[in-house]
Amino acid sequence: MSENSESTLWKRNVFVLWFGVFMTGIALSEVIPFLALYIDTLGDFNKNELTFYSGAVFAITFLVTAVVSPFWGKLADRKGRKLMMLRAALGMAIVLFLMGYVSNVWQLFALRALQGVMGGFVSNSNALIATQTPKEHAGHALGILVTGMTAGNLLGPLFGGTLASLVSYRMSFHITGVILFLVFLLTLFLVKEEPVKISPRTARASTAQLWHAVPNKQLILGLFITTMLVQTVNTSINPIVSLFVRELTHNASNTTFIAGVVAAMPGVATVIAAPQFGKIGDRVGTDRMIKIGFMIAVVAFVPTAFVTSIFMLMVFRFIVGISDATMLPAVQTLLSKNSPMAMTSRIFSYNQSFQALGSVMGPMFGALIASMFDYRGIFIFSALLIILNAILFNFNVKITQKK
Repeated sequence: MSENSESTLWKRNVFVLWFGVFMTGIALSEVIPFLALYIDTLGDFNKNELTFYSGAVFAITFLVTAVVSPFWGKLADRKGRKLMMLRAALGMAIVLFLMGYVSNVWQLFALRALQGVMGGFVSNSNALIATQTPKEHAGHALGILVTGMTAGNLLGPLFGGTLASLVSYRMSFHITGVILFLVFLLTLFLVKEEPVKISPRTARASTAQLWHAVPNKQLILGLFITTMLVQTVNTSINPIVSLFVRELTHNASNTTFIAGVVAAMPGVATVIAAPQFGKIGDRVGTDRMIKIGFMIAVVAFVPTAFVTSIFMLMVFRFIVGISDATMLPAVQTLLSKNSPMAMTSRIFSYNQSFQALGSVMGPMFGALIASMFDYRGIFIFSALLIILNAILFNFNVKITQKK
């Protein structure tokens, strides 16, 4: 293959998979504005029942994803990442489409669980880009993919809320399902995966045997924990963001809109900055980028606890997004550099499991801290969690360097 065609190939893969992970992010977050309202149409529930069912239906997708991701990663390492992405895209398309036909909350719960089973598009996209992109461009390419997932999560509530208001809750699921089927077709016809040569002995080896041969196990486990804690911090504000905004604006009439803007700030910053930080990480070192990200996060979270205006809250939330843009592509790049070719997908799938756990833990911790120490306590808690994250990461890097 010529150098020019190889360059075109990896760039095309990145472009198509960016759209795929973007729509996956949309599919995961679009229900936020109307999930409780949709569930309310499926039965006669009191306030407590509606709150419980809404939380359970939303969380089950992430819990199931955390459990099944390693299985799909193992299969991807043996059968190919593209095949697993096709399975995930088609599965999500069917499941989302069917959500528009449910007649009770348990059917919706089951389909949300099945949506978690059909996960793996993001982790296998990362694994494919990590293994098929020239090493000198890996950080930049993975940085671009991070913006896709982040943009999807960011725009998902806006996309879902707009669709639901223009058509209906049920039609919103149908339309999303059709778009995910388009992702399936684009992946099928445009994504190219060059076969990775693995010895028959390695192909037959179990995950435990392959893991035993990994030289930097402690670093990889540390990166999993870094991902989980970053996601925990990112989602900890979710339960109270509108309440905190209402407090700062003294019950302004446009609280919902302002809360949406505040919630969007980290995602906007990550989308803008992640590709550039990915490039910088390729030059100055990925572990250094992660350390810089920790410092930026602490600088952002501590003052947030003392803000007295919406403008300052938006500024500091934007800086949080810059810290994410510094860390997330660097974590993906370090994982790809330290993963044996025979288990790259498994490594990225385990990382997705830890990220999913962070998505469940964040709102739980946020609600608990807010009930104990008021809304502002969440930001101090987040800063302490980031400091703990930084200490663990530095310890793991030093241990790895001594080997």
